[in-house]
Amino acid sequence: MTDHSVEAGDAAALARLLVSIDSRNPSLTNGAPGEAAVALALRDVLDSWGFRTVIADAAPGRPNVVATLGQAGQRSLILNGHLDVVGTEGMTHPPFDADIRDNRLYGRGATDMKGGVAAMCAAAWRAAQQGGLAGEVIVTAVADEEWASIGTAALLAGGLRADAAIVTEPTGLAIAPAHRGFAWLEIVVHGHAAHGSRYDIGVDAIRLAAHVLVEMDRLERDVLTTITHPLLGHASLHAATIEGGVGFSTYPDRCLVRVERRTLPGEGGMDALREAEDAMNRVRVRFPDLRAEAFLMSEQEPSDVALDAPVVKALEKALLACGETPRVEGLSAWTDAALLNAAGIPAVCYGPGDISLAHADTEWVDINDIERATNVLTRLVADWTGGRTDRWPN
Repeated sequence: MTDHSVEAGDAAALARLLVSIDSRNPSLTNGAPGEAAVALALRDVLDSWGFRTVIADAAPGRPNVVATLGQAGQRSLILNGHLDVVGTEGMTHPPFDADIRDNRLYGRGATDMKGGVAAMCAAAWRAAQQGGLAGEVIVTAVADEEWASIGTAALLAGGLRADAAIVTEPTGLAIAPAHRGFAWLEIVVHGHAAHGSRYDIGVDAIRLAAHVLVEMDRLERDVLTTITHPLLGHASLHAATIEGGVGFSTYPDRCLVRVERRTLPGEGGMDALREAEDAMNRVRVRFPDLRAEAFLMSEQEPSDVALDAPVVKALEKALLACGETPRVEGLSAWTDAALLNAAGIPAVCYGPGDISLAHADTEWVDINDIERATNVLTRLVADWTGGRTDRWPN
């Protein structure tokens, strides 16, 4: 698709346009184009719909689109979604043809999360047209959520604020007030290189690392399964990669283990680091000469909004007004909602699509679900910003 014209308020057509534009994240795929082309196309569409738009780089060649309707000074709402997508290796269908079959839009990013981006843009326009806006709705279509979230981070650092936010990640049209965070750890275990026959001087770093991993496994089974959240289940960890050794006949002098710890609200990266250090100390009871260190490489905080928060109740009300049954669930994946919450903006996730299809070899979103999400978000925007809904059908 090359035509960037989309009829005003047509969420499905906008979703198809966005999916047709390759916006693979270059931090994940060498040579990928990033978000520039899709951001410019979205800016052009929203300009034609009457939004006030600004496009600005979060980093060179990595633009955010900010589009507003309504008036500042009254209650405000951010609608947030990301424009970058992951790689396409192994996909079972053309990733950017944006084919529609059986009322499903197929393509990389259809579920994660261009269907949601289209729904939030169309909803903002429809709310302004149908009921008028006494407050302001701020649409933020951002770069890089799939890697380091520099897009939303840059907007917040630049002063973006509102009374609440909806992140239109794929929740299957459920309200998701909470999701896990994560911490990435590196554990380095040292050995002593020697010929494979020299057990008297060789120290096997890989075998020692295995003992550390056994302790980490016990941590998950005995401790992390008892750390729970009503919407998110229990805390968890897994060994992501392991590197070490140079050949059959050499004792490995170093082993590097990378571990991801999925955190719950109330936990953070330093908790995960202490757990790894405690695991190494338990190994040292049996192997006093163990030389090993753990490092916290990166972390993102969990997100949690109270079930009785105004934005949650408003979204429930909008769902009911549109004939939908509100469902409240936790979201397993991390999202930019955590950054918004950390900045003091209560943010929940709600959008079309099945999270299990995100990053999958077959990715699609139901066209009907895009429209259902658009209807609910339209009502929410109008209610939240003081638009007129008295003439709308209930």
